[in-house]
Amino acid sequence: MDFNVKKIACGAGLFFTRAVQFTEEKLGQAEKTELDAHFENLMSRADCTKNWTEKIYRQTEVLLQPNPSARIEEFLYEKLDRKAPSRITNAELLGQYMQDAAKEFGPGTPYGSTLIEVGECERRLGAAEREFLQTSAISFLTPLRNFLEGDWRTISKERRLLENLRLDLDACKTRLKKAKVAEAKAAMAPDFQETRPRNYVLSASASAVNHLRCLHEFVEAQAAYYKRCHFHMQELQKELGRLPNAFALNSNPSVATAGSASEGISSPVETDTLKIEEVQAPATGTRKAKVLYDYDAADSSELSLLADELITVYTVPGMDSDWLIGERGNQKGKVPVTYLELLS
Repeated sequence: MDFNVKKIACGAGLFFTRAVQFTEEKLGQAEKTELDAHFENLMSRADCTKNWTEKIYRQTEVLLQPNPSARIEEFLYEKLDRKAPSRITNAELLGQYMQDAAKEFGPGTPYGSTLIEVGECERRLGAAEREFLQTSAISFLTPLRNFLEGDWRTISKERRLLENLRLDLDACKTRLKKAKVAEAKAAMAPDFQETRPRNYVLSASASAVNHLRCLHEFVEAQAAYYKRCHFHMQELQKELGRLPNAFALNSNPSVATAGSASEGISSPVETDTLKIEEVQAPATGTRKAKVLYDYDAADSSELSLLADELITVYTVPGMDSDWLIGERGNQKGKVPVTYLELLS
C-alpha cells in the first residue's frame, strides 16, 4: 500500500512538473528545445496524411453506402465481430420488381417482354455493383482503416511519449539553470536521443506509398465496374432495338383497351415490306441527327449506326412514329428514334 502511494505521488509530481514547464513555455518564461527540422517535417507530413486519409475514408464510405442507417448497422456488426448479413443492391431489387411485374402483365406482351429484358439488365448491373463494393472495401477501405486504427494510434502514442520526454528534459534544464549546479548533473536527465518515435513517424511516410497502391486498385475496380455497366447497357439497347413494338404507343383508345388482341395488327409499313431503295428524300423536312449509341441493323431495311456520327433523317407517310429513314452517303435505311438526337 505504501509503495502504491509513493508511486501515485511520484506520478503526480511528474505531471505537475510537466504542466508547469508547458505553461511557462507558452508564456515565454522558459526555454523550449527545438526538435530536428527533418523530424518536424515528418510530423507535419504525418498529420497531413492522417487528416486527408480520414476525409477520403469517410467520403468513400458514403460513396459506397449512401444510406447512413446501413453504415451504422455495418459498423455495429464490425464492432461486435460478427458478419453483416448480405444486402441486396437497389438495382437488383428494381430488376426483381420489373420481372415480377412482367409476370403480371404477361411476358408475351410488348410491355411485359421489355420489362423482362430491362429487369435482367438491372440485376446484372446490381451484381456488378455488389462486386465493386466488395472489391473496394477489401483493396481500398481496409488499408486506410488499418492505418487510422493501427499506425496512426502508434504514432500518436509515441508522439506523446516524445513530448513528455522533451518536457522532462526542458524542466531539468530550467532547474539546472536556476540552481547553477554542475554540468555533470545534466547526465541524470532523461535520455532525449530516443529514436523509436522517429522510426514510427517514418512509417507514416511509408503508409503514403501503400495508400497510393490502394488508390490504384480502387480506380481499377471503379473502372471495371463502369465498364461492365456500360457493356450491360449497350446489350440492353440492342435488345430493345430489336423490339420496336415495345416502344409504340397506339393513340387509338379502342386499340389500347383491346389488350393482347391488338398485338397481331401490323402497321401499313409492316404489312407491306418497305422497299428502302424506292424511298426518296422529300424536298423539305429533312433534318440532321446525332447518333447517341451504336445500333446493329436487324435486317436489310435498317441502317446500322455508330455513336456520335451525323446522319440525315426524314419520315415517310404511314411510317411508325418510332422510326425514321436515315441516310449516310449512299446508304439509307430505317433507324430507331430513341437512338438519335435530332438537331435543329
